[in-house]
Parts: sequence; C-alpha cells; structure tokens
Amino acid sequence: MIKDIIKSSEEKMKKTLGVLKSELATMKAGRANPTMLDRIQVEYYGSMCPLSQVANVSAPEPRLLLITPWEKQLLKEIEKAILKSDLGINPSNDGSVIRLLVPELTEETRKNLVKNVKKHGEDAKVAIRSIRREANEKIKAAKKDGEVSEDQIKKGEEDVQKITDNYVKEIDNIILAKEKEIMSI
Repeated sequence: MIKDIIKSSEEKMKKTLGVLKSELATMKAGRANPTMLDRIQVEYYGSMCPLSQVANVSAPEPRLLLITPWEKQLLKEIEKAILKSDLGINPSNDGSVIRLLVPELTEETRKNLVKNVKKHGEDAKVAIRSIRREANEKIKAAKKDGEVSEDQIKKGEEDVQKITDNYVKEIDNIILAKEKEIMSI
C-alpha cells in the first residue's frame, strides 16, 4: 500500500523533472541549439506538425541553425511559423534552406533569462512539494483506515521526504547548469 503511494509519487516527480528539462531546452542561451525550435508548429497539408517532423534542423556553427525541409514548398510555411513564434529571430530563406542566426545575448537579456530559468526551477520545486504533500496525505489516510502501523507510516513519510530531497537537489543542479550556460560568453 505505502510502497505503491511512494512509487506513484516518484513517477510524478520524474515527470515534473522531465517537463522542466524540456522547458529549459527550448530556451535560447546565446548558442544555436536545435531544441530551441521544438515548440514550433508548421502547417503541413492542413494539420499542424512539429518542425522536427517536416524538416531537418542542425547547428553547423555555434550561432547558426540550418533548417532543411523535406519538401521545398514548406519553406514559406516554416518561415511563417518561425516569425509567429516567440523566438525573436528573423529567418533567412535562400530557396532551399532556412538559416537562423542566433544573436549574441546582452548582459541584461542574460540576466532576464536567468530569472526566467530560476522561476521555472521554483515552479518545478513547488510541483515536487505538492506531490510530497499529496503522498503524505494518502499515507495518513491509510492509517485512519487501519491498514498500516504507526512505524510503517513514519517510514513511508521518511522515504517520501528522501525522494523529494533528491529531486529538489536535482532541480537545483539543472538550474545551476543552465544558469552557467546562459552566463558564459
């Protein structure tokens, strides 16, 4: 019973960590990274598709992204999708590929990005703590039902706390690494 609660909580925490990693991967950090374009959706035969499913995205140089669509007629659609996105980068279309030059980040922009990264980290920590609280409530509910002993409850709550601490520490490490990446010139 308690093991199931703990296992379920840990899976939820793992998903929260995955969401944080994917959010941070799409943030621009002054370097060209194909994952920056993961959120961009392109209209393809009447339906919206992720850019990665209709084109090859590569980073041949540190500040350049190269988008090679599978079909040439998609160039205009890809260009439109990039312009509509929140990237703030103007695409350069030469008729066969689209080039995106990632601008150097100013000190102020870097600091704002770091603030944003920290906010994402804090949101993830709040989600982790919420999962912990939920797990502890379920464990206490099991006690009221008389299904488990006092010792099992104590042990269960300690295990949930250890897992929570590990995930919070991992979030801190991820945020620190992203912060370094943004602030390095």
